[in-house]
Amino acid sequence: MSELTIGREPAGFVARSASDLYRAVWRWHFYAGLLVLPFMITLAMTGALYLFKDEIDGIVHSDLKRVEVQESATRALPSLMVTAAVATHPGTAVKFTDPVSPDSSAEITIETADQGKLAVYVDPYTGKVLGALPDRGTVMWTIRYLHSLKYFGSFTRALIEIAGGWSILLVGTGIYLWWPRRQTGGVVSVRGTPRRRIFWRDTHAVTGIFVGFVIVFLAITGMPWSGVWGAKINDWVNGNNYGYPSGVWTGVPMSDEHANHIAQMSWSLEQAKVPQSSGQDSQPVGLDEAVATFEKLGLHKGYAVNLPTDPFGVYTGSVFPDDLASQRVIHLDQYSGKPLIDVSFADYGPFAKGIEWGISVHMGQQFGLANQLVLLAACIAIVMLAVSAGVMWWKRRPAGSLGVPPLPEDTRVFRGLLVILIAGGLLFPLVGISLAAMLVLDFSYSRMRRPKRA
Repeated sequence: MSELTIGREPAGFVARSASDLYRAVWRWHFYAGLLVLPFMITLAMTGALYLFKDEIDGIVHSDLKRVEVQESATRALPSLMVTAAVATHPGTAVKFTDPVSPDSSAEITIETADQGKLAVYVDPYTGKVLGALPDRGTVMWTIRYLHSLKYFGSFTRALIEIAGGWSILLVGTGIYLWWPRRQTGGVVSVRGTPRRRIFWRDTHAVTGIFVGFVIVFLAITGMPWSGVWGAKINDWVNGNNYGYPSGVWTGVPMSDEHANHIAQMSWSLEQAKVPQSSGQDSQPVGLDEAVATFEKLGLHKGYAVNLPTDPFGVYTGSVFPDDLASQRVIHLDQYSGKPLIDVSFADYGPFAKGIEWGISVHMGQQFGLANQLVLLAACIAIVMLAVSAGVMWWKRRPAGSLGVPPLPEDTRVFRGLLVILIAGGLLFPLVGISLAAMLVLDFSYSRMRRPKRA
């Protein structure tokens, strides 16, 4: 009579099950790295530069953005700076940006007939035009567009959303592979020398466990910018009054224009509607009076003023500084000069506040220099992860083979992957589709590699 083993399995079965699970996780960690690491290198390098956007732009474009401080001199009126800019670059002024500091220039955005939009820089003390660039033509705007893949079209930008989901899978599987299994090193220390594969394995594992949680944070906080998920969640958040409060937009005539079409807005205010000016029979107030009103209302330095472009338009003052509490958007009636809508970060809904906080930390703004340095270290670590993964794979792979980790003997362990696929598909549709596609490709690849029976 055989011994009952209810609740227990033979040691060989348990070991084989653990080995199969390890193989399955390792295989999909490999696939996730294959898909994500090229994106992560690009995102890490461009992101590391963008953390210091103000500092780098201030150096590269110092002839345009920096002026000599004149303590005793009075500043030129905004209208005079706009006049000087338009005289040098004929066109229609659409935006005035206040100097963010005493040694900063003012920026006038002009819509020209032959050169498109130009950013014209003016000395606020003398009213002298310092020069011009294409609007958003600074080196840091170029880096920002490279970081978001905006130069490569909406389809390519959707890949960032997929990469974000796969990077979370990469970290999750990486933690499982790192988890201590009686080894004496490779947990928080690195064994061997660069000549040995174990050195690169430990470098990869130890670096990954320290930076993995930052990668997940950056992936999640980067999702609001994605073309599919980000747009849908923005519609849902604001459509259900979790973003900007609908009560602020009552009692004033509204247009059908969205705020992000006339000015650069925070994520939470992109879908907000713009109010209309009334009293078209009256004489419009000028830019100087509008700027004086914004100053009186306490708009943070460095604010932008978008000028009305038609009889129903408004003066829109907006500022999104590093300090989230100082974010603010004010719309003024262009005839009476009175505020129609005044909304700040304190007015945002709970979801919007959380997302804006995540975005601010993601961009290295919320906690000043410490925020920048921590994320810079994370970006360097991400590049190190990619390099160590490449070297480790190169040392491990058989000659003439891609070196895909072996399939588990019991493929039932892949059932857990189906759970991840379903969950990912419900939360992030593009990620779910890509997981399904990879599952099909892996199955096909495995069938092709399987030796044929005689």
